[in-house]
Amino acid sequence: MTKHIYITGGVVSSLGKGLTSASIGFLLESMGLRVAMQKFDPYINVDPGTMNPYQHGEVYVTEDGLEADLDLGHYERFTHALINLHSNYTTGKIYSAVIEKERRGDYLGQTVQVIPHITNEIKEAARRIESPDIDVAITEIGGTVGDIESLPYLEAARQYQLDQGRENVMYIHLSLVPYLRASHEIKTKPTQQSVAKLREIGVIPDVLICRTEVPLSEDIRAKLSLFCNVPKEAVLEEKDVDFSIYEIPLMLADQKLDELIVRRLNLACKRPDLTRWKQMLEQIKHPDREVTIAIVGKYLELQDAYKSIYESLAHAGIANRCRVNVKKVPAEDVEKVGLQRFMAGVSGVLVPGGFGKRGIEGKVRAAQFARENGVPYFGLCLGMQIAVIEFARNVLGLQGAHSTEFEPDAPHPVITLMEEQKRVTRLGATMRLGSYPCRVKTGTRAHRAYKSEAVSERHRHRFEFNNVYRAQFEGRGGVCSGVWPEGDLVEIFEVAGHPWYVGVQFHPEFKSKPTAPHPLFRDFIGACLEVSNPKSAAPDSVEESVRPFIGSSVHSFRKQDAGTGLSNG
Repeated sequence: MTKHIYITGGVVSSLGKGLTSASIGFLLESMGLRVAMQKFDPYINVDPGTMNPYQHGEVYVTEDGLEADLDLGHYERFTHALINLHSNYTTGKIYSAVIEKERRGDYLGQTVQVIPHITNEIKEAARRIESPDIDVAITEIGGTVGDIESLPYLEAARQYQLDQGRENVMYIHLSLVPYLRASHEIKTKPTQQSVAKLREIGVIPDVLICRTEVPLSEDIRAKLSLFCNVPKEAVLEEKDVDFSIYEIPLMLADQKLDELIVRRLNLACKRPDLTRWKQMLEQIKHPDREVTIAIVGKYLELQDAYKSIYESLAHAGIANRCRVNVKKVPAEDVEKVGLQRFMAGVSGVLVPGGFGKRGIEGKVRAAQFARENGVPYFGLCLGMQIAVIEFARNVLGLQGAHSTEFEPDAPHPVITLMEEQKRVTRLGATMRLGSYPCRVKTGTRAHRAYKSEAVSERHRHRFEFNNVYRAQFEGRGGVCSGVWPEGDLVEIFEVAGHPWYVGVQFHPEFKSKPTAPHPLFRDFIGACLEVSNPKSAAPDSVEESVRPFIGSSVHSFRKQDAGTGLSNG
């Protein structure tokens, strides 16, 4: 029987349950165990695909095309678990399934209620990640204990142990233990109240993990143990990390969380092998060089909006033994004041995916700057389309070239709506989603990175390169270096003769790991290092600004026209 671990959170949201869950999965895998990972999200949306980035942050996409919570990215970066459509359930999905069953008559005329029908559906969702091939399934329950929308999930978790037996199900609770700087006191009362709320529901934590910014004394641990009814050795601290989120598994291993889980669930396994992970952390802590990348986007004040991109850049830094500094450049500000104040010292430009017209011309200027000045450029999804638009205008001389997403009547629609998307009326989960094959042209930058002619990448978009203009692009130094064979869709666009100018229609950031950086991110950072000259003074003009810069910019932002996640990813 697959053992099951439920992870809950208390006091406040955004404590890092996803990172903790992923770290636990990593530790179990390091002992030779096979894990499955899952998250329950209490919001009523069916998925985050139509949610505003200011509300939700990044939308993560799985191989099979699920638009999911960003914590699934942590699961994939830390573990080898198969992440798929069963890895993320929302209240919207759960209730939709129950209502569909009621409409079909599956309940034989019963009054449909939260208990047992909703909780049974939640338990069934949890069972879908269990199998004879999985030793331990880990389910993270989103939200905070005490939230009214989380109650059905906590009740289902309580029932799960009753159904499966205590020896097969355990609970880990992550809670905030705040430190009051004014009085120099650590306060345990919020965690006590959180656990008391859990116990009222019938969920008794086996392990208590305390998020804290200062170490917990033995007296504090004893107090938490007494009032929360958790053995003292099972009261662990998860202190704010100094260098990297990838320190968290080692922090938990030092406190023997792996041994606690093995004993509690009676698991047969080997001792953990953390050698490779420790070596990777050493590379993070002791880089040989530094490089700065300008990310030109419009959700930059939200760390979670481009979470996978930031992590992929860090992974590429590990591969190149360098520290990657990110300089956030608001695309709207570029439109207002130009590029000069932002590009000084930058060694590479990255334009991420996005939605809506706001900031588009600022991104086009950034792509032009990178192309004309030999600065490495990496465009992701919309970022590739930006490169295509810029090239059409300034190299091909196609005045008014644009995407029909932003200018439906553009005289030169070099980016246009995909044919199959023209029949779509519903917004949710209707983009081109998930993994598709790509044929890579030999002798190109992309091929040098992948070292393969056949790759597969994940997508989230509605618009594509307009093949009507393909011959014009290729006749003037544009290279369509990657193509979806079945539909002849341009997946990768390059500029010949440039140090590194690559745009991709897909999202490579979803397939990068700290121990296996994505080849395109790796080579992008490698190219940035090649053009860097850290001994030179800061440039005086935009044309010279291809040198490293340490620091970041602080700008004002506005939230109107935030986009709704309904177009390009």
